[in-house]
Amino acid sequence: MTQSRRQFVQNLLAGGLLATGAATWLQRADRTWAQSPPNLEQAPPPDRGDLRIIAISDLNNGYGETDYRAEVHQAIALIQRWQPDLVLCGGDMVAGQKLGLTRSQFQAMWAGFDRTIYRPLHQAGIPFAFTLGNHDASNITLPDRTFKYALDRNEAAAYWRRQRSTMNWDWVDDAWFPFFYAFRLGNALIVSWDASGPVIRTEQLLRAEQLLTSEVGRAAQVRLLLGHMPLHAVTPQRNQPGNVLRDTTQVQSLLERAQVTAYITGHHHAYFPARMGTVDLLHLGCLGGGARSWLGTSSTPIRTLTVIDARFGSPNLRYSSYQLNPFRSLRDDQLPREIVGFNGRLVRRDQLLSKDHALKVTI
Repeated sequence: MTQSRRQFVQNLLAGGLLATGAATWLQRADRTWAQSPPNLEQAPPPDRGDLRIIAISDLNNGYGETDYRAEVHQAIALIQRWQPDLVLCGGDMVAGQKLGLTRSQFQAMWAGFDRTIYRPLHQAGIPFAFTLGNHDASNITLPDRTFKYALDRNEAAAYWRRQRSTMNWDWVDDAWFPFFYAFRLGNALIVSWDASGPVIRTEQLLRAEQLLTSEVGRAAQVRLLLGHMPLHAVTPQRNQPGNVLRDTTQVQSLLERAQVTAYITGHHHAYFPARMGTVDLLHLGCLGGGARSWLGTSSTPIRTLTVIDARFGSPNLRYSSYQLNPFRSLRDDQLPREIVGFNGRLVRRDQLLSKDHALKVTI
């Protein structure tokens, strides 16, 4: 928002020419228009691997809102400039999961997402893949096994099925799209499952393992699984059952058996690259409302996006994370060395890799 435009609105307010809701409108307009372009000279992109992915997550604001914070706009502009091979979103693209929101409100929210995020990336030729979050299409069920937020899920499915024809993937499985799907990109296999609640349905667990261990899965040099809820807590506000996957041991075992390179998640709103066994657990930070600090710290919350570079033939990925507003790179040593939550302990990935020379990042 330019100074002259803001001053114009303030003059109207002072003159009593706008309704009482104008102050709220002005606050929202500031979030949308106050976009200071990133200073890329201070934080240039890392050297590119064979495959470059930019991962973002948790873009939404308050319930029912159709606009996005300045950091989201900054991130989209940055992605267009850096031209990755793929954008991955860890969920919460719109602001649902509130009973009483109407179909027209959901349609307006998805239209806002389309206008601000999906369409600009599509027009720039940048593919976009996603997992559905709890605010997009929560999979929580009622005692009769119907979905509590059925309207959310119906509208999310309707929006993404309209976009299906714009996604020119090398599809491996799209029978349950958009709740579960898989595609190939170069030598990578990407699987997205429905972790919009703490329970992964049995049929999805089985199908994910089948895909990841199939001939296609074994041939992939990088295997990525994308889901909204993580295995372990990394923020105090999410450090309880219901905000992580319920069957942690079962899912971790699947990731190990299927030799998943990384499980990429959102929901906790704090960036933390961890490693457990042979699997990276990449917790994405948020770009929307509700940035959080890490468990056990008093750090100031930040909003981030993460660049993932893969070099095929190397056993590892390289993660380069950036803070938005102000824009700057984020070093691993600025993060906690470990995080201990109610259901387990996570160790920062670089701490484990540095102890095992055979697994050192080579790109």
